[in-house]
Amino acid sequence: MKKIAYFAGGCFWGVEYMFEQLDGVIEAISGYMGGHLPNPTYKQVRSGTTGHLETVKVVYDPEKVSYEDLVKYFFNIHDPTQKDGQGPDIGPQYRSAIFYVDEEQKKVAEKVKSMLVEKGYDVQTEIRPAKEFWEAEEYHQDYYKKTGETPYCHFYVKRI
Repeated sequence: MKKIAYFAGGCFWGVEYMFEQLDGVIEAISGYMGGHLPNPTYKQVRSGTTGHLETVKVVYDPEKVSYEDLVKYFFNIHDPTQKDGQGPDIGPQYRSAIFYVDEEQKKVAEKVKSMLVEKGYDVQTEIRPAKEFWEAEEYHQDYYKKTGETPYCHFYVKRI
């Protein structure tokens, strides 16, 4: 059985790439979520006026990886203390957020976030209900695989 999780942590290229390295993740898809504009384009989202965040839809096998492990991994692959951006990517579309699909996901996300806060991190990550996910244009999918480059602002740092 497949399950879905949504994470926004700066540029979706890096978030997608990092999740695709994780055992139990079936696929990661770059897209947009959280805004008011239906079927937004990258150009529109990049303007910072749509309310959308660059978001990755993670399809995973809960028999191999738990949602809690995904949330912990997410907090380890980006800087959850940076407000309105990630690395050099600055703007509201690059905010850190976890979009939950049900109350169980919400509870888990809040629990893991509070664990980081207890460790002294000033976590900026928003925990919000999932809205419609709009898949990004094809050229954004598997960007690093297509270009042979590696993420410039996403890497694994053990925080939790």
